[in-house]
Amino acid sequence: MKAFSFIHASDLHLGYAQYGLEARRDDFDKAFQEIVDKTIELKPDFMIIAGDLFHQARPSNVTLENAIRNFKRLRDAGIPVLTVDGSHDSAPNAITGTILYPLDSAGLIYHLPRHEGACWRKPDCCYVYGVPNFRTRRKTEEELPAFMEQNPPTPDSAVSNIFVFHMAVDLPSVKPPYIEAEAPPELLPDGFDYYAAGHIHESNTCRFKTGLLAYSGSTETVSYDEATQKKGFFHVKVNEKGEFQPEFIELCSPRKFKILEQEFQGMPSAKITDMAVQLVKSTDEEGAVIIPVLKGNLPAEASRAEIDITRIRSAAEKALLVHPIVMLKESAVPDEIVRSIFESEFKDLKTKSFEYFLQIFSDRYSREEAEKIARAAIALIEPLTRKQDERAKQIIEELLK
Repeated sequence: MKAFSFIHASDLHLGYAQYGLEARRDDFDKAFQEIVDKTIELKPDFMIIAGDLFHQARPSNVTLENAIRNFKRLRDAGIPVLTVDGSHDSAPNAITGTILYPLDSAGLIYHLPRHEGACWRKPDCCYVYGVPNFRTRRKTEEELPAFMEQNPPTPDSAVSNIFVFHMAVDLPSVKPPYIEAEAPPELLPDGFDYYAAGHIHESNTCRFKTGLLAYSGSTETVSYDEATQKKGFFHVKVNEKGEFQPEFIELCSPRKFKILEQEFQGMPSAKITDMAVQLVKSTDEEGAVIIPVLKGNLPAEASRAEIDITRIRSAAEKALLVHPIVMLKESAVPDEIVRSIFESEFKDLKTKSFEYFLQIFSDRYSREEAEKIARAAIALIEPLTRKQDERAKQIIEELLK
C-alpha cells in the first residue's frame, strides 16, 4: 500500500450573508480561499468536502463565481475534490436538486453519490465511498439503506477505505445537544478506516467501529455559540501501514467574534440598557462582531421590549456589527394563581385579583408597600372601566401621599 495524504473539510457555508451583511458573505469566501491556498501548499493527493459547501441550494452568482475560481485553482494543481451534499446545499425537492451536480458536470468536483457505485478510487492507495444527506433521522433510516443497496459499499482490505457523509452520528462523544442525530451508528457500514464526516461545526475525532470518525468542523462562525471554536480543516496523512494521522490546520482568516455574556438579575430595563452600552464600548474592536448576551430575570413590571436595542447596537464605533441576544426572562406569576382567578366565582374576582397583584409587587416592594399598591390597583379597575377620571385621579393621588 502506498502512503498518501488528503484534505478533509466540511461546512464551508459559502454564500452565507450572516446578519444580512455582504461583508460576512465575503468572510466565508475568504475562508475557502485560504483553505485552497493551504491545500495547494500541502500538495495532498485529493480533497474531501463532507457537505454544506454552500449555505443554500441556489447560491448567488457572486458566490458561485468565487467557488468556481477556487475549484479551478485546485484542478490546475492536480488535486481532485470529492464531495457529498449536506443539509444546506441540497434542496428538499427533486426539481431544484443541488448545485453540486453542474459543478460535477463541469469537472470541477467529483460528486460521489452521483457516480456509479458512489465511489472514487486511487490505485494502490484508497477507496472512497460517499452518501447523500437525507435531512432528518426518519428519512435517513428509510433512504440510506436503500441508497446503499443500490450502490453497495465495497471496502477493499488491500487499500485504505474512507466513508464520506454529512450527518450527526448518535454517539454521546460526538453529538451536541442542539443537533438531532440523523445516523444511528449501526446504520453506517463497517469495514472503513476513516469516516470523514460533516454537519457538526466543532472539530472532533474518536474511534468508531474499526476505524476513526472525524468531524473537521466549520470554516467560519455560522452561529455565535460556536465562536470560541477553532476554525479549520484536517490534513490527513496515511502511511504504508494504513495508519491515519489527521492534523488540524487552523485558519487565520475567520472574523473575530466577541461574546459578552452578562447577568442582569432583577435590574430595571433602563439600567440594563446603560450597562450593556458601556460593556460594548469597553470591548469595541476594529472589524469584530460583538455579541452582548443579556441574561437574568427582570423585575415583575419590566419587559424585554423595554430594552433599547438600538442604543446597544450603535454603541460601538470600530466593530463591524453589534448584535445583542436578549435572553432576559420576564417574571411570571405562578400558573395556579392565574388559573384560580379565571376559575373562581365572580364575587371572588377582586380577592383573586388582589392576590395576583400582590404576587407581582412583592418582588420589588416590601409586604406593606406591595399590599398598598395592590389595593390601589384593584380600586382603579372600576373607575377606569367606567371612565370616572376624577375618581381614578383621586385614588392615584392617595397612593402617592
